[in-house]
Amino acid sequence: MVTKGLLARLEAKPDKVEQVKAFLESAEPIVENEPETTAWFAIRLGPTSFGIFDVFPDEDGRQAHLNGDVAAALMEKASDLFAEDPDIKELDILADKMP
Repeated sequence: MVTKGLLARLEAKPDKVEQVKAFLESAEPIVENEPETTAWFAIRLGPTSFGIFDVFPDEDGRQAHLNGDVAAALMEKASDLFAEDPDIKELDILADKMP
């Protein structure tokens, strides 16, 4: 069961949409090396709007992800790729259906 989650909303600069898409696609193999990241999704919400949704078994797993390589790369590239700072929300998972 997962109990914690993150939802990050990302608004790409109009001329950086393809770079944001490529960045998110390239992050998946990095997340594969995070055993406490139970599920991870890079999503497109609109023409320039993207997001990341991920879930964890507990707070330690969430904090490990927030201190991991994908989060560091995201913050490093934020000023170049995004029209505004990433909006990252911590979530409590109330129910889930996982395989």
